Amino acid sequence: MIKGLRKSPVDLLFGTLTAMASFVVVVLIAGIFIALLKESLPAIHRFGILRFITTSEWDPVAEVFGALSTLTGTLVTTFLSLLFAIPIAIGIAIFITEIAPDFLKGPIGTAIELLAAIPSIIYGMWGLFTLAPIMEQYIEPFLQETVGRLPLVGALFQGTPMGIDLFTASLILSIMIIPFTASVARDSFRLTPEIVKESAYGVGATKWEVVKDIVLPYSKLGVFGGVVLSLGRAIGETMAVAFVLGNNHELPHSLFDAAATITVSLANEFTEADTDIYLSSLYYLALVLFVLSFITLAAAKFFLLRAERRQSR
Repeated sequence: MIKGLRKSPVDLLFGTLTAMASFVVVVLIAGIFIALLKESLPAIHRFGILRFITTSEWDPVAEVFGALSTLTGTLVTTFLSLLFAIPIAIGIAIFITEIAPDFLKGPIGTAIELLAAIPSIIYGMWGLFTLAPIMEQYIEPFLQETVGRLPLVGALFQGTPMGIDLFTASLILSIMIIPFTASVARDSFRLTPEIVKESAYGVGATKWEVVKDIVLPYSKLGVFGGVVLSLGRAIGETMAVAFVLGNNHELPHSLFDAAATITVSLANEFTEADTDIYLSSLYYLALVLFVLSFITLAAAKFFLLRAERRQSR
């Protein structure tokens, strides 16, 4: 055994630089949290925690602020966008990796990646001037006449179709996050060993059975990682949602109601905050979003690690 091995100065320098780069992320997160907490203290002292997140009233004139309506809008748009996007994204990934002929795989993959490169404000403008009128005139009235007549579920499709509402905002958001889940899922599917798939085909398995029983189970952790990436993208989106959501600080009663999200409220009202408590309440909203994002992504990471351990066993 060789004793007394020493690291070279280059290795020490390299290790120090990489450690510093890693700690920069921790310092930045801590700095953002401390800054938001400091600016939010007046609103925290005045409204508390439970009262702020359970009150929907948002009245700058009376200086009464609550985060329930914006928090609800954030959660609903995020959930619906994932509900719309995940099946489509996984279907795209399966088609590219398992079904599409070779001359289509490249163009479709490139188109998906270009979809992720479109600025969010372009999505918002397209949603306002193109998609919203279509939703108002055709899609939302059709949903009211069909799904809206069903018991229980029909209550979600009541109200006046305006095209500027939760449903349209969620649809725009789902289009934005499809490329993230689709790209990660495609790369995960490609990691499935070809010999395993060929063995399944050799014993008579169909294309559907190979995808269902081999590709998806083998790649589920990678797909889940893509979903988490899309979740982080959706929960903090601002400009695309701001154009088609309506910025209404009232609790929505259906998917066709205008609403507000935390990010949209911050973007629309930050320059209008003319009192200290108004400004502090906006910082408080930002702090709530920061904590919500942290808890959501931490929970997703926890379940991902549990799944990895279970699979390794």
